[in-house]
Amino acid sequence: MAYAENIAEIKAGKLHYLVASRQPERTRWLAEFGVPEGFAEVLRQPSPSNPAQQKDPGRGYKVRRDGDTTYVLCRSAQRIDKDRAIRSKQEGRLLADLEKLSRRVSAGQIKRSEKIAEAVGRVKERYPRVARYSELAVDPPTAQFAATLKQDEYAKAAQLDGCYLIKTDREDLSAVDFWRVYALLTRAEDTFRDMKTPLAERSIYHQNEHRVDSHIFLCVLAFHLLVAIEKTLLDHGRLTSWVTVRDTLKTRQICTVVLPTKTGQTLRIRRAATPEKDE
Repeated sequence: MAYAENIAEIKAGKLHYLVASRQPERTRWLAEFGVPEGFAEVLRQPSPSNPAQQKDPGRGYKVRRDGDTTYVLCRSAQRIDKDRAIRSKQEGRLLADLEKLSRRVSAGQIKRSEKIAEAVGRVKERYPRVARYSELAVDPPTAQFAATLKQDEYAKAAQLDGCYLIKTDREDLSAVDFWRVYALLTRAEDTFRDMKTPLAERSIYHQNEHRVDSHIFLCVLAFHLLVAIEKTLLDHGRLTSWVTVRDTLKTRQICTVVLPTKTGQTLRIRRAATPEKDE
């Protein structure tokens, strides 16, 4: 959604947008992210109906205008470890694949430099999050390749851990309001993901407009179901989040027992397990 052509289409339809910017866009605001002054610290309070609710540490928000676009710089202490873990995992996989490729080249399985370059390119495509911080070069005379870390770009990425950027064409909301709208969107996406995964409907690549419309409809429907479940529980005095409900429902499994018979037929018996009681 954050690609320029998609935003241009939204604006052409005279609609508003609020999206999370792509990671490379954060680099432009590196200096701003690095200055604590100007960030409005906001502590998320527990729900009035559930005082024992645990909320993550506060986030910092800073609003900047550039032409007809509003940028909300967000900094989350909780997200720092997540960003580092994701990058570390990707780095490990990238290095492992490069090591495999190196062994193939050394064993003579790939000899032509252009084929080695294609193989290196495919590795980079698999790990774009971290491959951008390495210079992967192929030496045609020796048909060997080498990986060199781009120290400056890697250091910038480390400085941006825990930081993300929201952009919108709206000017009538505060930084916190912008973030709350964004959080609502991510909650709807998480709900739809919970719906698609058990139905084995991921990933989805639509080619026709009516399928895109159906995808959006099901996403909204999933979010309505989530809110209805939470409200029903609240009406019965149960202060339970959807995450807790989902984890409880995971204990309910449907099992199929397959029994061959002497006559050559196969019996399939399906039974549902009883979910564990949530105390």
